[in-house]
Amino acid sequence: MEVLLRRFASTQIRNLGTVGGNIANGSPIGDGPPPLIALGAKLILRSKKGTRTLPLEEFFIAYGKQARERGEFVEKIIVPPKPENVLFKVYKISKRFDQDISAVCAAFAIELDGDKVTSARIAFGGMAATPKRAANTEKALTGKPWSEDTVRAAMDAMKEDYQPMTDMRATAAYRLQVAQNLLIRCFVESTQPETETRVYGYGG
Repeated sequence: MEVLLRRFASTQIRNLGTVGGNIANGSPIGDGPPPLIALGAKLILRSKKGTRTLPLEEFFIAYGKQARERGEFVEKIIVPPKPENVLFKVYKISKRFDQDISAVCAAFAIELDGDKVTSARIAFGGMAATPKRAANTEKALTGKPWSEDTVRAAMDAMKEDYQPMTDMRATAAYRLQVAQNLLIRCFVESTQPETETRVYGYGG
């Protein structure tokens, strides 16, 4: 997560911007929501009527539309502690290291019991009209061994989760391929720590 924070916009913007603003903006390419969704974050929304709690993934309804009632604002973001047996990885793919929005932002929270996946929460930005979980990919992983064969099958299942768009940042085919490759990268880095790299710019 600290690597992603280093990639947020620029020093000046990081000094002025807020996590709540990044979420409430509702952008499908905001870098904050995917990792927070993967971690199971919840929002506290407040209005004159009082407060209500909403899972972050349910806050984003459609492009430019959030589940805020009239007069509501984001008061709090609640992020549960990450259990020790959860593998958590976040990646940002963009053309520049600094001051650039994502072509794809990926977050993986894989709960492991030994070498078995007991649950998975995977979220992407830049792959749909909103930040969105990969339900079919998660299902393809859950209950299976954390192995290359399982991950390859989950990569194929990802085609059912997303139909990304082509724009100035990336083509639809590139986005899908990158998203799939980030899952196998997550697996490789978790099983072969010596391969992990800290250079995440320029699509890396």
